[in-house]
Amino acid sequence: MITSARTLALSLTVSTGAILAGATPRAEAGPAPAATFRLTSTSFKDGGAIPDKFALNSFGCTGGNVAPALAWSHPPAGTKSFALMVHDPDAPTGSGFWHWVIYNLPPDTTELAEGGALPKGATLGNTDFGAPGWGGPCPPVGSGDHHYRFTLFALKVDKLDLPAGATPGFVGFNVHANAIAKTTLTGIYNRKK
Repeated sequence: MITSARTLALSLTVSTGAILAGATPRAEAGPAPAATFRLTSTSFKDGGAIPDKFALNSFGCTGGNVAPALAWSHPPAGTKSFALMVHDPDAPTGSGFWHWVIYNLPPDTTELAEGGALPKGATLGNTDFGAPGWGGPCPPVGSGDHHYRFTLFALKVDKLDLPAGATPGFVGFNVHANAIAKTTLTGIYNRKK
């Protein structure tokens, strides 16, 4: 059967008119995707080098041991507190090295200023240096790039009720048990001398 040009043109006109008149297309657009929970820093770029200013000033390292500035946005619904844990998986310990542990950050917190001042209610946990507070990068000389993973966790609890002096591993166990989301920022440090 041969279709005339006039019949084909009429058919196309009717189909196009139905779409323009508001006929439902086959695929409908859904709601806009939720914004992504994200951790950033003005002190270094994700995947970039951590400046010496933030490195340790001990064990032969001569940095400033200043805690870097961090900011975050778009935590998931249901976030009741935050925890931050900074880990170097490349440390020659067999289990990496914990450089900063903070928990019980209030849910309205969106940043930590350079220097590491904490909002009221937040708790500093012990690091692998054996004390609470920021302990900057100081890998062995010539050990190559070390990756410092700053991981921020959104938690489903108002507070982690942990004993004073809890180890980073114990804090991490409780953080993971109560996390509803996490975001990671990685900085690199290479000690040449």
